[in-house]
Amino acid sequence: MRCRDVEALWDELRDECRASLKETVHVHLRACPSCQDMYEQYEGVAYCLSCLPPPEPSCDLAKKVVAHIAALRGKALAPIVLSSVTTPVGKLYVGVKHNRIAYLSLDTGEPLDDVVSKAARRLHRPVVLGQAPEWLRKALDRFFTTWKLDDAMVDISDLTPFEQEVLRAAARIPPGEVRSYAWIATQVGKPRAARAVGRVMARNPLPLLFPCHRVVDASGDLHHYYYGLEMKARLLKMEGYRR
Repeated sequence: MRCRDVEALWDELRDECRASLKETVHVHLRACPSCQDMYEQYEGVAYCLSCLPPPEPSCDLAKKVVAHIAALRGKALAPIVLSSVTTPVGKLYVGVKHNRIAYLSLDTGEPLDDVVSKAARRLHRPVVLGQAPEWLRKALDRFFTTWKLDDAMVDISDLTPFEQEVLRAAARIPPGEVRSYAWIATQVGKPRAARAVGRVMARNPLPLLFPCHRVVDASGDLHHYYYGLEMKARLLKMEGYRR
């Protein structure tokens, strides 16, 4: 059972469910500190909600709900404009939202339709193809010269607060140096959440800019990288890392 499966089952476990399912989840919880923290927070919220007085009925409630749904439908999300840019590490697909970079992926040879679909799923926004603006090329040129993030050029507002905290902590790792998942967990005030940090790194929508390649396991081993350990080692070498 994976962590995301456990999280999805929280409501079901609070009601009646199969004893075997409940035991499977409990086994996972006993071995997973990050899920323990998550369940502790969920139970705290559930308790606070149970203490609230019943809401006063409102004859306008149905009308307000319908109006709210209509407003959401009418509010179109700004699309991500995806283009390709050639860089010192190869071709990148870069997604821009409101003149800021919101998505980045390395070209692995997969079909362009798959790249578009993956970006749309990750950010829950429509994606359209376009040409790379000149400011984007200059911004990436600066990054591959300094290996430092210009916070004004990125947009991570579509991510959860925890994901944003983790990525900003990763950006504080100096170029050419590495830190552990546990170090980042401590930086964001959740020292037992190293596994949760690892999941954020695995789903990082802006690799390179938020440098998950500078994050290693507790022993210092490169451990894992979405684009392969060879690419992770290459990026660190380009930054000047020497183990």
